[in-house]
Amino acid sequence: MINRIVINRLESRLFKGKAILLYGARQTGKTTLVRDLLDRRGGVYFNADEPDIRSRFAGRTSSELKSLIGDASLVVIDEAQRIENVGLTLKLLVDSFPQIQVLATGSSSFELADRLKEPLTGRKFEFFLPPFSLEEIERARGALETDRLRSKSVVYGMYPEPALSGEAEAGERLREIAASYLYKDILVLGSIRHPEALEKLVSALALQIASEVSYRELAGLVGLDQGTVETYIRILEQAFVVFRLTPFSRNLRNELKKMRKIYFWDTGVRNAVLNNFAPLQTRSDAGALWENFLIAERMKTLKNHGLPRRSWYWRTYQQQEIDYVEESPDMMRAAEIKRRPGRGGIPKTFTRAYPEAQTLMVSEENWRDLVCGD
Repeated sequence: MINRIVINRLESRLFKGKAILLYGARQTGKTTLVRDLLDRRGGVYFNADEPDIRSRFAGRTSSELKSLIGDASLVVIDEAQRIENVGLTLKLLVDSFPQIQVLATGSSSFELADRLKEPLTGRKFEFFLPPFSLEEIERARGALETDRLRSKSVVYGMYPEPALSGEAEAGERLREIAASYLYKDILVLGSIRHPEALEKLVSALALQIASEVSYRELAGLVGLDQGTVETYIRILEQAFVVFRLTPFSRNLRNELKKMRKIYFWDTGVRNAVLNNFAPLQTRSDAGALWENFLIAERMKTLKNHGLPRRSWYWRTYQQQEIDYVEESPDMMRAAEIKRRPGRGGIPKTFTRAYPEAQTLMVSEENWRDLVCGD
């Protein structure tokens, strides 16, 4: 069994008089996590993918809600974003029954439909469950096994079922996730008027990982206006398909300020979109795939441990660049990512401008130096 790092932080917030919201894409293990919590602590479970559950929770009074949940002290509502006016329902539960812990999960950010932002202000703790992380795999299986399976992890990603399956089954499962689950909540909640264009956009983003992205070029490529492309990418972020890094800039005129890079939370999903599960050592995109994989792993570490960091990349108009820059109030770290050791380096322009920054060359030999720890 792969224990999820976030569970300890989540359990420390139980019964504090606030709702707990657990976000994450479909198939990342939210239901498994909350059912395990219920097995250990007791409580009641509701799956809002079921139409009758949605209708029983929508627009109810506090007495009707109490009748529904009975004497349970822990109430889990899975896929809660599918309940109409769910924010008001959760607010009513929190305000009326402070002794009851409400835990709601959502496979898309609830703000996607603006359903929780206002009603639960000051009444919620939020957690994010990404796909498995290398840190979680290593805790369960050890460093040797983690390194042995690393190339497979880069190609097939870290969604629980594919990560625990053989390669043939993993590829089949990822194709199913990409076809059936990837767009489910986006199309329902995101008011997408051009689903075919959305799929083209996701494919275009998959081809441009580790490269700077131009919304104008994407718009021309997929046949949408630039504003719609920006909206769709924001929705893809809120559905935990992709995330953005913007350029770090503080004091140099020649630093880029208006571009962005877009990475996939899971490289297996990215490869499923392109239908390419070729081995890492044979791929022309191996370097970009490795960069996406490691940066996503670092983002998982920040989320899993609740570390307050800001993440960027750095580049100048003269094409000097650093793949990943991380900043906190008392620390800056810059990492250049290569698959093979001994390649590339940190530009002197950066080290002269930011002498306080810790710098790191990251390869397959020392990936833990970037991914793990504070």
